[in-house]
Amino acid sequence: MENSKLNRINELAALAKERELTEEEKAERDALRKEYIAEWRRGAEQVLENTYVIGPDGVKRKLEKKPGRK
Repeated sequence: MENSKLNRINELAALAKERELTEEEKAERDALRKEYIAEWRRGAEQVLENTYVIGPDGVKRKLEKKPGRK
């Protein structure tokens, strides 16, 4: 995520502590938060896709997704 977007999230958070946000500001904040969370999840999934576990028997295996998860 771009630094300008992260800075804007922080600006809106600071404003929310000082006063009530307008509807436009709330909508912008929500959109930026959703984008941030989606990007964070993609990064976490990439890390987990490249993670291996070494079992007690010394065999290296990839992590598997739990059944029922997308």
